Amino acid sequence: QVQLVESGGGLVQPGGSLRLSCAASGSIFTLNAMGWYRQAPGKQRELVAIITTGGTPNYADSVKGRFTISRDNAKNTVYLQMNSLKREDTAVYYCNLKTGWGLATDYWGQGTQVTVSS
Repeated sequence: QVQLVESGGGLVQPGGSLRLSCAASGSIFTLNAMGWYRQAPGKQRELVAIITTGGTPNYADSVKGRFTISRDNAKNTVYLQMNSLKREDTAVYYCNLKTGWGLATDYWGQGTQVTVSS
């Protein structure tokens, strides 16, 4: 069983910053990918950023240059530093772990709310 525990969401003004954290525990393959998805009201869940065990990141075009994903493999923890936040970044952010053969098994965190508003 795998558990993902998220922290760091909240309310921030436009242009502000937030840092999300997600710690994974349980039976995790050494080779995996961890990342963040988000879902705004009335919209589908979308990939924000993901990073492999080797440290290769991928970002959605909408967050490139503003968000930075990183991970600590020793702690099985992934971070998302969000800068220059915009109102359209408002969403529930979900931590995701891809593991298993072919990285075909997904685990999800409970979600953390990020609200960008003045």
